[in-house]
Amino acid sequence: MKRFLVVVDMQKDFVDGALGSKEAVAIVPAVAEKIKAFDGEIFVTYDTHFENYMDTQEGKFLPVPHCIKNKAGWKLDKDVAAALEEKAYTPVEKITFGSTALPELIERAAGEEDFSVELIGLCTDICVVSNALLLKAHFPEAPISVDAACCAGVTPEKHAAALETMRSCQITIA
Repeated sequence: MKRFLVVVDMQKDFVDGALGSKEAVAIVPAVAEKIKAFDGEIFVTYDTHFENYMDTQEGKFLPVPHCIKNKAGWKLDKDVAAALEEKAYTPVEKITFGSTALPELIERAAGEEDFSVELIGLCTDICVVSNALLLKAHFPEAPISVDAACCAGVTPEKHAAALETMRSCQITIA
């Protein structure tokens, strides 16, 4: 069985930048170790916005410019980037919470083989849950899991609520 790891938005702006939090900073060592130990294919999502962010719908709901492509906050956290240096991975830029390209990329990488997908990253209650539910909708019989110790939400309460939502949708929470 093929194994895939999806590292969601472990970018500077979500760790210790514009939208960072102490909870996000706290998961970085576990995320780096998970990446280093993972035996399988890795996909890394990048929340990607542009200079017109404040004119977008997301910018109107969340008026905090973040993850502007090629700016410092768009880049991966340095420890996560260092862990990925030893690995081959597929970068996946996305302009919204969930990547509609990710299921196709995983399906292509799996070929005819059975596979499982594990998700880690930020933020549990926005981009992790969005990608997990998209993957579960595309692959209802594939084991989809989320490592709660390698995720952080906007708040601890929202993290817990998102984990419960995913659990309700038959996503395994480890």
